Amino acid sequence: MKKILLIILSFTAIINALEITPKNVKNANTSLIVLNQKNIQNPKLTFDKHNINFFPYPSKKESYYALIPVSYYKDKKAYRVIVSYFQNNKKIFKGITLNVIDGKYKSETINVPKGKVSLSPKNKKRVEKEYKEAMKIYNTVTPELYLNGAFIKPMNSKITSSFGKKRVYNNTLKSYHSGTDFKAAVGTKVKAVNDGIVVISQNRFYAGNSIVIDHGQGIYSCYFHLSKMNFKVGDRVKKSEIIGLSGSTGRVTGPHLHFAFRINGVQVDPLQAITLLNKNHLY
Repeated sequence: MKKILLIILSFTAIINALEITPKNVKNANTSLIVLNQKNIQNPKLTFDKHNINFFPYPSKKESYYALIPVSYYKDKKAYRVIVSYFQNNKKIFKGITLNVIDGKYKSETINVPKGKVSLSPKNKKRVEKEYKEAMKIYNTVTPELYLNGAFIKPMNSKITSSFGKKRVYNNTLKSYHSGTDFKAAVGTKVKAVNDGIVVISQNRFYAGNSIVIDHGQGIYSCYFHLSKMNFKVGDRVKKSEIIGLSGSTGRVTGPHLHFAFRINGVQVDPLQAITLLNKNHLY
């Protein structure tokens, strides 16, 4: 009986040491893994063959966190997340299940100039170059966390197009809506959602005038189609500072703010990510 009790207590301790929120996550959403363990080194996790580092939990002692961004195109099924770390010179493994479920995103049809859908060789080359440059940035994980309190929204405005909608351009399915669109006339002020460092400040074919902020530890916020950009690459920006003005540059049908989020290089629902980070005091 005593042996059985010890096994039960040991199993309970393992479960409590590893937490996942949410356990059932929609495609293109983010899950938080929390590792509560003393005196450990080099904690890491593997999710579907992708390695992700843990960081010290900002508001919890002797705890670590990792963010798992789930791709929009990830297969809907159960995945085993494997966590490893060293303790007393011994490598320890733990596992927990993450269920990826269907986000059930809607579809929308958009009519745009033909040149913005069927690209000329020159524009195709430009798009490929801009994508490669951006992905190199998004896949960079800065060790420092720059956050200053909870995230805010980039503006208080009506959402005109939610994240994840299938985008049908001129009757051809091309992509999904990779951000959240806020209603904004040309010249509306756009706020930084938290502290960070500007890593992109340029005009791009699809996104138009773009500002991207690195918030540290793999978290990036993106602000597209601006009419004016107030910061350049390398500038430090504080939460609620006016980083630019909304506009209609790039591939758009009218003025608005396209707000997007990248975590560990993966495009995710920005509002779900912000809610998750704020709710769990990851700052």
